[in-house]
Amino acid sequence: MAHPDPYRLTGTPPADHRGGTADGGVDLTRTLLWSLLVLSAAANMATSYGGVDAWINVTCGVLTLLSAGALVVRRLRGRR
Repeated sequence: MAHPDPYRLTGTPPADHRGGTADGGVDLTRTLLWSLLVLSAAANMATSYGGVDAWINVTCGVLTLLSAGALVVRRLRGRR
């Protein structure tokens, strides 16, 4: 009996690996969370090197932490 090659790429990957939803649409919430993560991380880096008030730096850091945490929670809940 022939054994299929487990490393051969055939077919389409599952919906969660394509970057969309199960019906093929774009996940707007995930896109917004990634945008917030990148922008807040860049702002956090810029404020840490610039001479701005500490509360602005802390706010950018909290936004970065919250958006990263929300992305992780969404990913873990999507596995179930």
